[in-house]
Amino acid sequence: MALIVGLSILLIATAVFSAGIGTVSITPQDTILAIGHSCAVSIQNFLHTYLPSVAAWYDSVPFTIPAPSNPQAELIVVGFRLPRIFLAILTGISLAVAGAVMQGLLRNPLVSPFTLGLSSAASFGAALAIVIGPGVLVSYFLMSYDMWIVVFAFVFGWLSMLLVYWISRSRGTTQSTLILAGVVIGYLFTAGVMALKYITNNEKLRELMVWLMGGMWGASWSAVLLLIPLVIICFFLLERKAWDLNALSAGDDVAKNLGINVERLRLSGLMISTFAASCCLAFTGIIGFIGLMGPHICRMIIGSDHRYLIPCAGLMGAAILLLSDTVARTIMSPVEIPVGIIMYAIGGVFFLFLIMRAKGRGLY
Repeated sequence: MALIVGLSILLIATAVFSAGIGTVSITPQDTILAIGHSCAVSIQNFLHTYLPSVAAWYDSVPFTIPAPSNPQAELIVVGFRLPRIFLAILTGISLAVAGAVMQGLLRNPLVSPFTLGLSSAASFGAALAIVIGPGVLVSYFLMSYDMWIVVFAFVFGWLSMLLVYWISRSRGTTQSTLILAGVVIGYLFTAGVMALKYITNNEKLRELMVWLMGGMWGASWSAVLLLIPLVIICFFLLERKAWDLNALSAGDDVAKNLGINVERLRLSGLMISTFAASCCLAFTGIIGFIGLMGPHICRMIIGSDHRYLIPCAGLMGAAILLLSDTVARTIMSPVEIPVGIIMYAIGGVFFLFLIMRAKGRGLY
């Protein structure tokens, strides 16, 4: 519980720091006032529009939140930086929680949404959408070009997990079969991405490569408002499986003797985890290692009790991704580096540290 509280405080402090740093620096006081004043104005407008009787009482409250001293602070913080911060937090939570749950379901510390072919499938979906470009279907479904890419990435990421489970089910649902099926599916979709790279022109190739490197360029309030309920629902559904995951860590036979339907647990857990990860990756592109780093760090601190590991891993993943994104957009400001590059560098160093630390004792 202390770690959960500490990570929550760290995440809030990191968000305030990230909102104030950038090409235009804003003081922490102006950052907080910008957020508070914008929220107060939004609530007031909502009440005047839909609840005028409550709005009269709200207007009579003597306490008001002043506007920030910097006239540009509210536009920069609320309009541009805050959606990006929320998207980084939501993506970090979903990927780290998905990684922790998948590692518990398959009892393998190296499992993550990417190990099971999700990233390759989402990459292929996005690449296919970019190569096809906006066409008849885009105008028919009234979608923008960016939403076209998002939908394709999400659909193919979701279908990859269904395909993995179908293959493993036909051969017997075991942890080794699921992992091998995920690796095979990942290679197949990677081959598809390479083929699309080969046949496309230079302009589309650059757009495709930027998406594959991962970043928060798709951040907007509409994306954030869509993802918040999805991530929260998936988190609570996975948290409810914590006791079953603890029992499964002792082996399939022990879990079955305790009355757990192991096959159904694996199917539902993998599907929910894939859904949470796919939703966020569809907006951000491919971001690696969060699903491995968050659970590993928390497991080294508090152990493998999934009641606490799942929320701790989510908060740790959010903090890591938010810090990485802050570095990516400020280290060469005003030029932004794809956050996927930062994450691959951090992830490589982290796992090299784990290997050197283990000395034959395993990753833990």
